[in-house]
Amino acid sequence: MFGNLGDMSKMLESMQENAAKLQAELESKTFSVKSGGGMVEVVMNGKGEVVDITVDDSLMQDKDSLQILLIGAINDAYKMVEQNKQNSAMGMLSGLGGLNPFGAK
Repeated sequence: MFGNLGDMSKMLESMQENAAKLQAELESKTFSVKSGGGMVEVVMNGKGEVVDITVDDSLMQDKDSLQILLIGAINDAYKMVEQNKQNSAMGMLSGLGGLNPFGAK
């Protein structure tokens, strides 16, 4: 029913190694989003942490617009990070291809 337990153990080890590599790769990426025609730029790393924000000086007197543009840019950058995580995870799972933990062929 479960096939060879040794093969299953090897598969789990391989999955753990791939997951660790994927995590490191995700953390090393950065995602940049501009809003308001480039007046606000937010840079986020692959862990979803904001690492840089650039604001055009002209927005310093318009708090409401600045807040709206920042919220939009941060949300867009976060969506990019999440989409990248999903795509990377799907790629990792498809790479497992022929491995079947239940021994069926």
